[in-house]
Amino acid sequence: MSQVTKSVATTGHLAVMRSQLGQVRGLGSAKSGVHHWWVQRLTAIALVPLSLWFIYAVLVLKDRPQPEVAHWIGMPINTVLLIALVVASFHHMQLGLQVVIEDYVHGDAARLITVVLVKGASFVLGLWAAISVLRLAF
Repeated sequence: MSQVTKSVATTGHLAVMRSQLGQVRGLGSAKSGVHHWWVQRLTAIALVPLSLWFIYAVLVLKDRPQPEVAHWIGMPINTVLLIALVVASFHHMQLGLQVVIEDYVHGDAARLITVVLVKGASFVLGLWAAISVLRLAF
């Protein structure tokens, strides 16, 4: 007789008919494991074409003068793609570092402080990069 059946038979109460694994699947300690996993995968998928486009652009523009590169960045599609690359890169980096920190930093306070610092640094550096692209574009 299963544990659920035993509990129903002995207590007379209606038991939840889900296994323990079914109750916790997709929910980590922060109750957001699936979301974190999906966002990390989606940013990785987005980075593939964006990175290939960026490598191609760098190879094409490598010997061009700065005003010509600035003009190229000023084209709306290139500005949008560069900002998308910056956002996806820094967000993906932050998600990956958060996983490493959660796995290897011991102690709740140290883990929290490190995660907050990494998130803050990622935000500031990403914002700085995005502003740099916008300054070149306009």
